[in-house]
Order: sequence, then C-alpha cells, then structure tokens
Amino acid sequence: MIETFVMMGQGFMNALMPVNILAMIAGTTIEIVIGCLPGLSAAMGVALLLPMTFSMDASTGLIVLGAIYCGAIFGGSISAILIHTPGTPASAATAIEGYQLTLQGKAGKALGTACISSFFGGLLSCISLYFFAPLLAKLAMKFGSPEYFWLSIFGLTIIAGVSSKSMVKGLMSGALGLLLSTIGMDPMQGVKRFMFGQASLYEGINVTCTLIGLFSMSQALILAETKIKQRARASRFSDKMLLSRDELKMIAPTIGRSWIIGNLIGILPGAGASIACFLGYNTSKQFSKHKEMFGHGSIEGVAGSEAANNAVTGGSLIPMLTLGIPGESVTAVLMGGLIIQGLTPGPDLFVGETAKMTYTFFAGFVLIQFFMLGIGLLGCRGFAQISRLSDAILIPAVSVLCVVGSFAIHKNFVDVVIMMIFGILGYFVRKVGLNNAAIVLALILGPIGEKGLRRSLELSKGDIRILFSTPVCWVLIALCVFGILSPVLMDRMEKKAVKDAEESGS
Repeated sequence: MIETFVMMGQGFMNALMPVNILAMIAGTTIEIVIGCLPGLSAAMGVALLLPMTFSMDASTGLIVLGAIYCGAIFGGSISAILIHTPGTPASAATAIEGYQLTLQGKAGKALGTACISSFFGGLLSCISLYFFAPLLAKLAMKFGSPEYFWLSIFGLTIIAGVSSKSMVKGLMSGALGLLLSTIGMDPMQGVKRFMFGQASLYEGINVTCTLIGLFSMSQALILAETKIKQRARASRFSDKMLLSRDELKMIAPTIGRSWIIGNLIGILPGAGASIACFLGYNTSKQFSKHKEMFGHGSIEGVAGSEAANNAVTGGSLIPMLTLGIPGESVTAVLMGGLIIQGLTPGPDLFVGETAKMTYTFFAGFVLIQFFMLGIGLLGCRGFAQISRLSDAILIPAVSVLCVVGSFAIHKNFVDVVIMMIFGILGYFVRKVGLNNAAIVLALILGPIGEKGLRRSLELSKGDIRILFSTPVCWVLIALCVFGILSPVLMDRMEKKAVKDAEESGS
C-alpha cells in the first residue's frame, strides 16, 4: 500500500514536467476542436493524431491520447448546445436542454454547466481508475495460457455488445477482424501466412494504419459522398458562463449520481458514453425538484448528461489497461497506441519500471480534467465559431492528415497504401451496417487468443480439459455468456433511455 502511494506521488511529479503540461494543453485543445465539429468522433480524433505520439516518451504519448479522449467528449457539447447538432454521439442528450437554453439567450450558462459537469464527472472517474485498476491487475497476474484464451474470447464476445444494433453483423465484423489478424508470421512456428510477398507484413497489419483508415479516412469518404454543407450559424452569447452558488448546489447531486452511472457504464463492455449520457439525463429528471424545467432548458439536464458521459472515460480505461479488453471504439484505439509504444495491456503495466509510466498517465489523466475546465471556460466563445466549418474544409484536411500520419509511422509508402485500403474497407463496412470497432477489437485480440489456445494445448498434449481447469477459467466463461447476451440488455437500455429523453424534450 505504501509503495502504491509512493508511485502515485512520483506519477504526479512526472506528470507536472513542462513537456507533459504542454502535451495536456495541446491534446485537450485540439480534441475539443475536433469534438465540436459535427460528423467527427472521439475515436476518429484519437486515430488521426496517434502518429504524433510515436516520437514522444511513452507516458507523454499516453497523456496526449488521454487528453484527446476527454477533450472530444466535452467538445461535442459545444455544437450540441449552440447549433442543436451533437459533435459526438456522447452529447446527444445534452442537445435537448442545452439548445433550449441557447434559444432563451442563456448559451453561456449552458456551456458553463457542461464544462463544470464534465470536469467533475471526469475527475471523479479518476477515483475508480486509481482504486480498481491495481486490484484487477493483481487478479490478472494469476492468468496462464488457458485464462488468456478465455479472456480473448470474452473480448471477442464484446463485439456483439459494441454492435448492439445487430449481433449477427457484429459477429461478422469480428470474423473479418480475426481473418485479418492471421496475416504475418505464425506466432508459434514462424511460418509465413497470407503475406502476399510483402516483407512489411512480417509482423502483421500495422494497427495504426488500420485505425487511421477505418476511423478517419472512411469518415472523410462518408462526408465526401454527401452534399457539402455549411454548418448552422453558431449563436453568439454574452451571458456569463460561471454558475452561481445556488446553481452549483442544484446540480451537485445530479453530478454525483451521473458519476456513478457513467463509471459503471464505462466498465461494462459494449456500453459507452452514448448510453451513459441518456441514462444520466433521465436520472437527473427523475430526481429533480424542478421537473417542469425539463424540455424548456434545465441546467440539471445538461449536468446529468455531461457528467455521465465524461465519467465513462475513467471507467472504460480500467478493463483496457488491466485485462487488455477495450470495451468501445475509443479505448480500442487507445489500446492500439499502447501496443505501438511497446506496452502490453495487462498486469505488467502495474509492476516494475512500467508502473511508473502507468501512474504518470493516471496523474496526467487527473490534471487533464483541470486543463479541460480552464480551456473550456476560456475558449468556448472561440470554439463556437469553429463548429461552423464547412465539410469543404474538413474533408481535405482530414484526408491530408490521414496520409501524412500513416506515412510518418515508418516513412514507408506501403503504410499509406494499407491505410487507403482500410479507408475504403471502412467505407463499405459502414455502408452495409458492419462495425469498424468490432474489426479493430478482433484484430487486436485475435493473436492473444491464438497464442493462449495453442500454448494451452501444447502444455496439455492436446487435452482440452486444460481450458476448464481453474476457477478463473469458469468465471471468464460466465463473462463470455454475459457478453453474448449483453447486446439485448444494452439495446433495451438505450432505446428506453432515448425514448424517455425524447418525451422529456417534447
């Protein structure tokens, strides 16, 4: 315990280094801009800026990615409030009350509420990150090859949760990802597999190129096929953004409830911020003493949505860092960033020299919330104008960044070609209703499951009973069953939450 507190202190000292402070400011600012642009997403922003972190120290690179994650979730609320168009799906519920406040000339109050609620939601989520992550990592240290096999299977069942609109299409996406994960050298025997004579595929498909293509280039192609549109004019506002003491007291209980909701949703695989924002919004109405304000501009509704979706960030990092199980698209991209930095998600992140980097990231994640609050309160008037950018500017800008970012990985044009292939693949995947996040999850988890299965069978000389030999295996099997059944539950939760929110807003 004492050693943990010492590492926490060292983490804050490292996080406060000037280079890390600059990384937090830059990452948060850039992604607030991306988040407030309708049509872009947090996952796209992380994938697009991932190559920028390659030349950085591992802890600094992770801090940048964490800042990008948090900044995008908050940034989506700016366009949701000012032009009634959520910048990201996580801010869909915020638009209900936020835009009503804008119509009343209270846009500043709505943005101030969103900023403060996002700050406290994200900050409180760090508590669970500090508390639960090391405990779960200690459990993961007991894992052997059979446990890692079942862990990967559990991760693959999450594909159905991530693709809750259709379990069949989710599993099809996963199967495609598993097929792609077999490209490269056989991990056990060193035999070439599906390399098409390309030496650059020796270690498999480059994860970063895949992420940039699936999430960023495909989005540019989607935007390009529609009529290029100018954004609605963002409302100018002159009212104060800071809330009064009475207003802070009013939203404090809402923030507390939404923090718990967001944290739990973040830890659950296959859920995510889009569900959390509606659950936070609905809960804020149920417990409000001013229900008549909902649908007509309630700061409690804005606070409930924004605190919940930002509380997801800390919760979603727990299974990704400790078990290597990314429960949603953004954490899948973040996991790709970890792997590229030469770090393997799991218990090893919490021992030895690697633990210093992990706790520096945790400390940075705490400090990011303060920078998000300051940048949000000071810069919202400027960010409001950015939300008006036309697709005619966004499409070429995103495309250029995709090409430059993929080329910068190894200074190799083959990486650009791979990125373009996955950009086109991602475009058609979206068109037929498959899921990009599910492909990425399977691409990352496939090799883990293959190694676990084949090593287990080698140790037992082909006896499959080794896969059922420990209590942890049975726990993971039960989680796999939950992962398969969870889409039905998540789908019902989301539909009910959206329906209740629409009824409140009408």
